[in-house]
Amino acid sequence: MEEPIVVGIDIGTTKICTLVARLEGDTDMRILGVGIEPALGIKKGNVVDISTATQSISRSIEKAQRTSGLEIESALVSLAGSHVMAMNSRGVVGISGGVISQEDVDRALEAAMAVAMPHNREIIHVIQRGFTVDGQEGIQSPVNFSGFRLEVEAHIITAAAATVENLRQCVNGCNVDVLQFVLNPLASGEVVLNKPERDMGVCICDIGGGTSDLAIYINGDVWHTDVLPVAGNQITNDIAIGLHISPEQAEQIKKQYGHAITGEVGEGEFFTLRTFGDDQPKQISRRELAYIIEARVEEIFQLLHQEVRRSGYENLLPAGMILTGGTSQLPGIRQLAADVLNMPVRVARPENLVGLVDQLQSPAYSTSVGLLKWLELMTQPSYAVTHPRKPKTSGFKPSVLNWDKLKVLVERLLP
Repeated sequence: MEEPIVVGIDIGTTKICTLVARLEGDTDMRILGVGIEPALGIKKGNVVDISTATQSISRSIEKAQRTSGLEIESALVSLAGSHVMAMNSRGVVGISGGVISQEDVDRALEAAMAVAMPHNREIIHVIQRGFTVDGQEGIQSPVNFSGFRLEVEAHIITAAAATVENLRQCVNGCNVDVLQFVLNPLASGEVVLNKPERDMGVCICDIGGGTSDLAIYINGDVWHTDVLPVAGNQITNDIAIGLHISPEQAEQIKKQYGHAITGEVGEGEFFTLRTFGDDQPKQISRRELAYIIEARVEEIFQLLHQEVRRSGYENLLPAGMILTGGTSQLPGIRQLAADVLNMPVRVARPENLVGLVDQLQSPAYSTSVGLLKWLELMTQPSYAVTHPRKPKTSGFKPSVLNWDKLKVLVERLLP
């Protein structure tokens, strides 16, 4: 079978990244096209200017098309923002034939979705947490099991319908159909988490520019998700206010001289910059900069710790927390996170990439690369079932996506 080619568009607060890739084997991915553009018209994962956002997305797509030589007509698109919410639900069905089929599993998941849903919410993901057959718990794939009663625990992720529609409108305005929206930490988890971590219990946190996106995996499945509206831009804003400089200067200073732990910076370390109201550049202590950064980063992890505690799974995470996203590259952030969270912490980035990967082997592109892996996941009914409000059944060319896999995928998406 021809190796499939997939497309992902990561629409973040600070950047828009369009990737075209060919899946090679079980683990490798060859990047064929890359388009990276500053994100304009996007704030904390939400569209605030449709025209400007559409232009930014269009430029990113055009770059990816030029470098890959392929026309992009459909893509998976990332989703974040504080409008994203999640709940856990249970579905129960009877088995008439005595042997469980895939249709029975689908019916159980549909039953789990039969919950009161406000008209202004849209279901983004329905993810199984485990099955119970005639009282036997902990079953991951119940197909072909003998039984008369099937129960499923599902994690349902929803988003504000208007916000999702605005984002869809921006992508459609670039003559690209949205195959599915994928929550940021779920996409990132596909490329930075390993199986032992998922099985033991782990929390992944994608800290970007506008939001910190959280997902908890236990026994291999997603048990909890949340999006917090605090991230790297708050750090940049604190620096701009504290040092009396522009946000653009603050972002550059943060990347070049920033550190998350004041005690790790020498007292004699300085850098020069021109602040508002000064005619000449002046020296600034790196310790002063680190003091500003440390206060905000500590607050971010305190908020994350509160969310983990609120989930009720704090004591079920022996693998600790995996940090990714652009802000996770800040020096000292891993150590500070471990101190605040009191759990193991590591910083992760995409791996097993070949092709145009010079910029992509960084935590900042975990979601971008994870979108490319998500298509494989969508074709595995034992892991997740998704129900976009407007499923797309056309708009692909064989050169952009393997048709046989697309056929299976569309059958799964149709209600």
